[in-house]
Parts: sequence; C-alpha cells; structure tokens
Amino acid sequence: MRTIWLSLLACLFACSSTAKTKQVMTGIDMLEKGGFVILQGKRVGLITNPTGVNRDLKSTVDVLNDAKNVKLVALFGPEHGVRGDIHAGDKVDNMKDEKTGLPIFSLYGKTRKPSAEMLKGIDVLVYDIQDIGCRSFTFISTMGLAMEAAAELGIEMVVLDRPNPIGGLKVEGCLTEDDRISFVSQFKIPYLYGLTCGELALLLNGERMLKNQVQCKLTVVKMKGWKRKMNYGDTGLQWIASSPHIPQAVTSYYYPASGIVGELGYLSIGVGYTIPFQMFAAPWMDADLLADAMNAHRLPGVTFRPIHLRPFYSVGKGEQLQGVQVHITDYAKASLTPIQFVLIEEVARLFPQHSIMEHADSKRFDMFDKVCGSKSIRTLLAKRNKWKDVKKYWDKDVKSFQQLSKKYYLYK
Repeated sequence: MRTIWLSLLACLFACSSTAKTKQVMTGIDMLEKGGFVILQGKRVGLITNPTGVNRDLKSTVDVLNDAKNVKLVALFGPEHGVRGDIHAGDKVDNMKDEKTGLPIFSLYGKTRKPSAEMLKGIDVLVYDIQDIGCRSFTFISTMGLAMEAAAELGIEMVVLDRPNPIGGLKVEGCLTEDDRISFVSQFKIPYLYGLTCGELALLLNGERMLKNQVQCKLTVVKMKGWKRKMNYGDTGLQWIASSPHIPQAVTSYYYPASGIVGELGYLSIGVGYTIPFQMFAAPWMDADLLADAMNAHRLPGVTFRPIHLRPFYSVGKGEQLQGVQVHITDYAKASLTPIQFVLIEEVARLFPQHSIMEHADSKRFDMFDKVCGSKSIRTLLAKRNKWKDVKKYWDKDVKSFQQLSKKYYLYK
C-alpha cells in the first residue's frame, strides 16, 4: 500500500511539474521553426548578447550562422558586448568574434547607433536580447537607435520577441521629459512600461517616437505561449544573466525597486554583495529600526527584514553595514518603484544627518534625474522627503500610457 501511495505521489508531482514548466517559445525559436524564411536571400546583421539563445540554450549567433539559408555577415555589441565579457559602463570596442570570425561592431563605444559604414551591405538588422522591462536598462535604447538607423538607410528591422520578465501588466513612473532624454531614458515611456521588446518596438515605430519621427520596415517575430500575467518563472525558460548584476530573473523585480536611489552612490543596494538590488544598507543605519519603519508603511506585497553584511566590492566595500533586505512576497500586488522613495523618506526621518537629498553627492543628481526621466521627482522629494509629495507626479502618465500601449499588444 505504501509503495502504491508513493508511486501516486511521484506521478502527481511529475504531472504538476510538467504543467508548470510548459516552455514558452521565444522569437528565435519561432524563427527557427519557420525555417528562417523572412531572412532568406538577405545579408543579415545581428544585435545580440549572451541572452540571445534558443530553447536549447544555443546562441542566436550560432543558430543564424549555422543556418544554411541565412547569410549572417556582421554582429553588433550592446553594453556588455556580444559575448558578455565587458563590465557595466565600460566601452565596447570593434573586434572580431573568435568563434565565427564575424566582425563585431560596437554600439556602446564611440557610437551607440549603427553608422552607415557599419551597415554597408546589410539588408536586415535582427535584434535578439532579453531585457528586464525597465526604461533605464540600456538594451531597449540600443534597439530604438538601431531602428532609427534602419529607417534612415532603408534597411529592414526584425525583432525576435522575448518575455518581459516582470510581466505585461506593471506600468509605473512618469514619461521621460524632453530635457532628460539620454541613453538611460531614450524614449518617452514610463519607467516600467509593461511591454515585451517586440511590442515596444511596434509602439516606438507606430507612434513615431524615433528621431525625426522616422519609421522603419519592422517585423516582430512573436513568441508562442506567453501571457501578460506571466512572470519569468512561469515561462519555463532558463534565465541567462542580462548583465553581471542581474544574475537571476527575480533580480528584474528588484532593479526598479532600488536602482534609482542607487544612482546616488550613497547607499549599498546590494551591488557588490550576493543580493544585487535587493537591499539598502549603510554603516550608520540601525537595521531593526529601519525595518520596523519600512514595514509600518504596509506596502502591498513587500516585507522588509533587518540585514547585516560586509560588501565584497562597490559601495561599502569591506565595511560592516546594516539595513534592510527587501522581500517581495506577492509580485502581483507589489508596486516596485515606490519602495526606494519610501526608503528615502524613512532615512530622512530616522537618520536626518544622513538625509539622501541633502547629503548625497550633488554631482550624481544629474544621473538620478535622467533615470527618473524628470527633474521634478528630485525637487519634489527635496522639499520634505515625503513619498506622497512625489506620488501624483510619478503616476501622472500611467493610465494614458496603458491605454495607448494596448494598441500594440501582441499577447493577452
């Protein structure tokens, strides 16, 4: 009897595991399944990095290079490079890919937009990169600038779609304003925009958000099996670090929760420790006091736990720090970006001699403003260090953008 019971349990576990891990097919999978027909007879340039892989974890570089009816002639490297060997913020140089012998043109060096010389002889540009659904993550800027170049030179653009790891329902933050356009806020979209890269490409093209309102000949290769309510764990796909400090898919949820305040270089947000973007700490904090204060706000789907640590590098390297670790307990209910603004409020209240707006390096305010997409967020915060003073402005464009972006949904 015990043996039968154990067998039934094993069967139920296997069946439930199979149901949960049904694998989404990404754009490269669908392109491959269709025999690469849309690329046939064309000279192809590929913009990618290590996240560009098929369902068997084979690099899109190698998939296209090995395809008999595809002529892959050049690679283009975004931030971190085609093979992911360049540190965050470091320049990417033109080079040759050791494995394929193909030329690699840098899109994160002297230029961030493909030049006419780089694109000479190319008929179609293919984009295949896993981003994290956040405006300040630079890969969508690379995609948009490539679309501009393609439009200007009459080259086709193909986007191989991939999941938004935090799903297609979260939209947070104001639109980027004219004087804050930069590579970390390249387009007038919210901080969390709730679209896949393919949907975003359609929006940028359709709403003429590219420079001089140009439009490219755009094809998006849709995924199969992806739903807007999915987070990355629901997709059955393996996660590949989209940058050195986004080692796991779950990190995508924490990046928008702490990355803005992290631009001030004033606190450790876990970069340099084992939980990047998942904490706030400093040598002068009181972990228990701060945890109690943050939890008192009762932010939906979020709990704060006292933490003590010694970072291995970056802010606070070698120092004994304390603060809070952020635990997102309900992804659907949690609003992500407000977490850091509430943190700014509590630091000012509990540790006024370390109030971020008054004591952080003012030279870093420019990057803070660029990432926020507006100077107004900082100026509103600086008045009283209150999240409620900022909230209305931060949220002002959410509903209108949600309505606009529905026109470009490829998935339910």
